[in-house]
Amino acid sequence: MRVATRGRHAGKRLSPWRVGTAVAVVAAIVAAPFVVGAVLGRQAAAEATVAGPRWFGGYFDVPAAAVSDTPTVGEDAAIVLAFVVAEAEDVCEPSWGTFYSLDEAERELDLDRRVARLRQGGADVVVSFGGAINTELASACETSGEVAAAYRDVIDRYGVGTIDLDLEYANLSDEAAGFRRAAAVAQLQRERERAGETLEVWLTLPVAMDGLTDEGLTVVRQMLASGVDLTGVNVMTMNYNTDLGDRSMGEIAIDAVTATRGQLTTLYDRMDVDLPPEGAWAILGVTPMIGQNDIAGEVFTLRDAELLHDFASDNALGRMSMWSLNRDRTCGPNYPNVQIVSDSCSGIDQQGESFAAILSEGFDGMPAAPAAPTSAPTPVPDDPETSPYPIWSPDTAYSTGVRVVWHGNVYSAKWWTLGDAEPDDPTLEGDETPWTLVGPVMANDAPYAPPTVPDGTYPAWKPETVYTAGDRVQLEGTPYVAKWWTQGDDPALGLTDHDRSPWRVLTPTPTATPAPTPTSTPAS
Repeated sequence: MRVATRGRHAGKRLSPWRVGTAVAVVAAIVAAPFVVGAVLGRQAAAEATVAGPRWFGGYFDVPAAAVSDTPTVGEDAAIVLAFVVAEAEDVCEPSWGTFYSLDEAERELDLDRRVARLRQGGADVVVSFGGAINTELASACETSGEVAAAYRDVIDRYGVGTIDLDLEYANLSDEAAGFRRAAAVAQLQRERERAGETLEVWLTLPVAMDGLTDEGLTVVRQMLASGVDLTGVNVMTMNYNTDLGDRSMGEIAIDAVTATRGQLTTLYDRMDVDLPPEGAWAILGVTPMIGQNDIAGEVFTLRDAELLHDFASDNALGRMSMWSLNRDRTCGPNYPNVQIVSDSCSGIDQQGESFAAILSEGFDGMPAAPAAPTSAPTPVPDDPETSPYPIWSPDTAYSTGVRVVWHGNVYSAKWWTLGDAEPDDPTLEGDETPWTLVGPVMANDAPYAPPTVPDGTYPAWKPETVYTAGDRVQLEGTPYVAKWWTQGDDPALGLTDHDRSPWRVLTPTPTATPAPTPTSTPAS
């Protein structure tokens, strides 16, 4: 599965034997490469794998979506947030698609607040690490301890009880990184167990028509040999890049899942790890890429979704996902070539239907609860001194994407608006209101404050002065730059009206120095 690019689309106990194996795995990496094969050949002590709840969770491409695009889900639903990767190829710091650090995602995407909103509605989130693009943390970090610390930062930040490891291409083939990853996950599971909590772990792996690749099987072995209580293996039934014959994508997906079931049955037996009574079906998940796949001739249709869903239901698979919730809609008429994959639409005429609705039916369980109990945020009064964004006013204009606070919640403008109904007007449908509910005001929110510069950095704004494009002023400490000719227009309007105000807020720089007063003279 891809990650966005700009402009594109009840815990299980670990036996002492398995804990010892995890230590041996790490030692093997440090000692010498030739022992890798020997470690993979070891068998874990017999241990029952417990079948978890059968759940649906579509992937949501976090960096590809605007704040207002968080999918609406009902109670007892999950969203798999994708993808956390290394900040850079050799930087062991978690980021969302290399575009946002965790703190930047909070500031710019309001991600923490959006997660809180989902939980308010009875839904929950899973975090996915990896993806088809960029470097997975285990490949960027040098030790398993560093990997564990990076994963822990994300797990603790979003309070998740289930993680997804989406391993593809170089991230899948890097065996040394695989051992670091497995040892780190085993360490985190032990930590959670000591705290009386659970960390469920899913591997998401590419699959061919005849099942997992050798590299995928190696990753499963690494996890089991390292003492990881693996919740399940989720296969990506997409992008086969081979002759499909006269079979549909749904039929091929069924073949791939069936083959993987046989592989896991054999592997678990050889590793001496007991499957649940329901067999390998219970630890299997399946993730199709809805609509147009990356390969031009591969299209997963609504009929394919029905076929795959019925198969997964009949065999009681543990998980159903899809790539992606962002794409679950028909492309608009201005998108000229639907064979080119979009990260915002499926590329087929969905005739008003939803892939998520078809695939999720009957998958009513939930992944493991958050590692730390999440309570509903305490209502916070609308106070300009403490609110994270300006308080909404019917007399103020707001541009697309501008966020405001109203009655204890944050809203994002879907289009330019002035004087419309209150953001929380209950009588308006989604397409009638210019506002999208982002989430609650939280007790730890930093109060909103526009940028400021020292007095005298720029001339004070005067309503009688004529300003032309490029002129800089400051008002109550906040710097502004004129976008076009203006006189008498309050620069403060530029804080919320980015489209029609002649003023733009100027981001201060450490080297800002006082500027001369504009030479324009007052108009008569």
